[in-house]
Amino acid sequence: MQQASKQKSLHLQQQEQPVSLLFLAAAFLKVGLTAWGGFMALVSIVQGLLVERRRLLTAEEMLDGISLGQLLPGPMAVNVVSYAGYRLARGAGALVSATAVLLPSFFLVIGLTWVWMNYGNIPAIDSAMAGFPPAIAAIIISAGLGMAKKSLMGKSEVLLAVIAAALLILVGGFYLTISVIAAAAVIGHLLWFRGEATKNSEPPARAPVSTASLLKWASVTLFLLVLLITFLLFAEHPVLLEYPLLHMFSLFGGMSLMLFGGGFVFIPMIQETVVDNLQWITQDEFTTALAIGQVTPGPILVSATVIGFRLHGLGGAFVATVGIFLPPSLLMIMASQALETIKASPAVQASLRGIRAAITGLVFAAAVTVIKTATLEWPVAMIFAASLIALIRYRVDVIWIIPAAGLSGLLLL
Repeated sequence: MQQASKQKSLHLQQQEQPVSLLFLAAAFLKVGLTAWGGFMALVSIVQGLLVERRRLLTAEEMLDGISLGQLLPGPMAVNVVSYAGYRLARGAGALVSATAVLLPSFFLVIGLTWVWMNYGNIPAIDSAMAGFPPAIAAIIISAGLGMAKKSLMGKSEVLLAVIAAALLILVGGFYLTISVIAAAAVIGHLLWFRGEATKNSEPPARAPVSTASLLKWASVTLFLLVLLITFLLFAEHPVLLEYPLLHMFSLFGGMSLMLFGGGFVFIPMIQETVVDNLQWITQDEFTTALAIGQVTPGPILVSATVIGFRLHGLGGAFVATVGIFLPPSLLMIMASQALETIKASPAVQASLRGIRAAITGLVFAAAVTVIKTATLEWPVAMIFAASLIALIRYRVDVIWIIPAAGLSGLLLL
C-alpha cells in the first residue's frame, strides 16, 4: 500500500513538470521507428517508454487509453498514442504525438511505393520479417507484466484477466472483444462500487467549462459530422469529383469514422470504395498496397498512403494519410477530455477497475496470437527467449530489440 502511495505521489510530482512538445515529437518518432507488429506491439512500446522508464503516465492511465482505443473508431494504435499525448500536453500533445509516430511509416511507405511503381518488385525481406513475431510477442509480454503489477490487485481481477485472455485466444473477434470490455465494466461496478464510494465520500469538484472550450469542441464535432455525412450521402457528388484531393480527403476521413475493430476490419470497406466503386486502382495494386502497409512499422492503414501516392504523388499521399488518421485522433481527444471529467466518479472508477483487469488479459492474449504467426523452429524460440530476457532482466530499450530480431531472422531463418 505504501509503495503504491509513493508511486502515485511521484507520478503527481512529475506531472507538475511540463512535458514539452519537442520531447513528445522525439519520443514518438522513436516509437514509430520500432512499431512493427500491430496495435498491441505499439502500445507495449509506449507502455515501456512512458510508464516503466519515464514514469510520465501510470499503468492505470495507460489501460484507460487502451480501453478508449478499443471502443472508438479509427486505428487503435494511433488512438492510444493520441490519448497519451493528450494526457501529457493536452490537444497539441495529442496531435504532435500522433503525427510523430506516423512519420517513419509515412516516409518508408513512400519509398517502397516509389520502388514498386518504378521497378515492379519490392526487395525480398521475408527472412528478416520472420524474426519479428517472437520479438514482438516478448515485447507484449513484458508490457503485460508491467500492467499486471498495477491492475491485478486481487483474485477477482486475476480471474477477470484470465477469462478475458482465454476468450480472446479461443474465440477471438472484434465483437467479442467489445463484449468482454462491456461485461468487465459491469462486473467491476458490481464488485467494487461500494468500496470506491466509501473512499470518495465527497462528490468530486468539477471545473467550470469556458465558452471558448465549448466553441472549440462544437467546431470539432461539426467537422466530424460533416465528414461522415459527406461520405455516406455525397461520396460521388459532382462538386467533389472536380477536386480530386478534396474528394480523397472526404472519402478517407468519412471512412475512418466508421472503422471499428482495427485496420483489418476496415480493409473490405476501402477495397469496395477505391477498387470496386471508384476504380481508382486495380485489385492487384490494392493487394500490393496492403503488403507495403504490413511490412512497414505502424498501423496497416498506412496502406492509404500508398493509394494516395499512386494516384496523386506526394500531395495525394499526404491528403490520404491525414484523412485516414486525423478525424479519429480528434475524436479520441474529445473522449479523453470526457473521461478526465467523469473518471473521479465512484461508479466510473469501479467500472474502470474491471476494464483494466480485462484489458490486461487481452494484452497477454495478443502475445499468444502474435507468436502463433511465427514458424516453430529453434531460432524463433531463441529470438523470443533472448528478447524477453533482454527486456525484463536487463531492461534493454525496445528500439534495439526489433532491429536485432530482424538481423537474427536474416541470419538464422
